[in-house]
Amino acid sequence: MEKDVGGKLSRWYTASVRVRYQESDQMGVVYHANYLNWFEIGRTEMIRELGITYRSMEEQGVLLPVTDLDMKFIQPARYDDEITIFTRMTTFSKLRIKYAYEIRRLSSEEREHLHEAQNSACPELPGVLLVSGSTSHVWVNREWQPVRLDKGAPGLYSALEQSLTGGGDR
Repeated sequence: MEKDVGGKLSRWYTASVRVRYQESDQMGVVYHANYLNWFEIGRTEMIRELGITYRSMEEQGVLLPVTDLDMKFIQPARYDDEITIFTRMTTFSKLRIKYAYEIRRLSSEEREHLHEAQNSACPELPGVLLVSGSTSHVWVNREWQPVRLDKGAPGLYSALEQSLTGGGDR
């Protein structure tokens, strides 16, 4: 049974990157496919912050392919911008997981106070929203057969579940 976490969204996890020259076109605007890489960075760093790495997941025989993707472009990121990737879970079950993302450009002051903003009850994220999106995934084994996460990687299942109930907060 799928847990649509509706009112119990995980907190936002963050990762920051500086836009590299090769990620932009001649006008200095980020090429759209790079946002997919940044979504992946957000997921990877969120899992890492929960104490698990993608490598350890794969060593346990658990893979997490993307089954659906949605992106909405609001404003472009540009060469040399420092952007922040906000990532959280919106749906989680033993078989599936869905993430929401917001790519934002923060001022220096907003970056300095990012930790405070993450832990506040304020629903507004800091900075200028550039792109929002979501990805859906299914847990599979090395043969690409669906696998129950609670059986295939119980430590990961527990860490993700705790993140939803507030146990993953700092």
